[in-house]
Amino acid sequence: MTPIVKSILDKYEATSPAVKANLARILMHGKLGGTGKLIILPVDQGFEHGPARSFAVNPPAYDPHYHYQLAIDAGLSAYAAPLGALEAGADTFAGQIPTILKVNSSNSWATQIAQAQTGSVEDALRLGCAAIGFTIYPGADDIFASMEQIRALREEAAAAGLATVIWSYPRGGKLSKDGELALDVGAYAAHMAALLGAHIIKVKLPSAHIEQPEAQKSYEGTDWSNQADRVRHVVQSSFAGRRIVVFSGGAAKGTDAVYQDARDIIAGGGNGSIIGRNTFQRERGEALAMLDKLVSIYKGEE
Repeated sequence: MTPIVKSILDKYEATSPAVKANLARILMHGKLGGTGKLIILPVDQGFEHGPARSFAVNPPAYDPHYHYQLAIDAGLSAYAAPLGALEAGADTFAGQIPTILKVNSSNSWATQIAQAQTGSVEDALRLGCAAIGFTIYPGADDIFASMEQIRALREEAAAAGLATVIWSYPRGGKLSKDGELALDVGAYAAHMAALLGAHIIKVKLPSAHIEQPEAQKSYEGTDWSNQADRVRHVVQSSFAGRRIVVFSGGAAKGTDAVYQDARDIIAGGGNGSIIGRNTFQRERGEALAMLDKLVSIYKGEE
């Protein structure tokens, strides 16, 4: 274990050695192992958007083995997916990369903003995962039920020695569409995930928009046009950097934009990227080249 990783783990007081060991599995794995930076491949978009919208642009990506192999060959920190996708390659790729079982999911037809539980802590243990992953939608009508659900799942996961990753995506309620990516809302969402006991927090990169009228005064007098400064504020809101914060790659975009996001994340003190569509929707060679450059950026070599 490197001094950087030890210093990160030391911030997780009251966390069992077993959970810390699984966090260390992720932090010490792959090309970024030991640096305190992470790149995680998440592939739950088939559930969220449908298979054609997710994989038709790169047909090999219909096969769950493709994603395992992409994450391994790219030297990523971990691979996150729902139950069926992990089961489809669990034996073939056992021990080759830390995995995160995404235990809840939604679909694009639902009219309510909610997710169903589709996996369990028992499943995660059976598959040899390092962590469970769970999405909350702060602002949605059922957010309090989701909070109670992840409280129970986190307790069960911790008892089994597994870490918990919380995807915190504000949506619904009084939030406008612009408000879903607002700086004050994103920082609030990260803070809620930290308060719920997340070991790793996943949020979206925030815009400079301030959504809540009650929060306007707190943000006055500061220029929020620089994305690195916005990242820094989200990290600050995650217990002043005492929790690992990774940022979503978002919708498909050009490589230059992906690289700039990474530079802003590192400049703002974030721990890295959890990047799905911007990798697996590219041809494999192109995806590997892009991920290799991202590793170089997070190592401070670019």
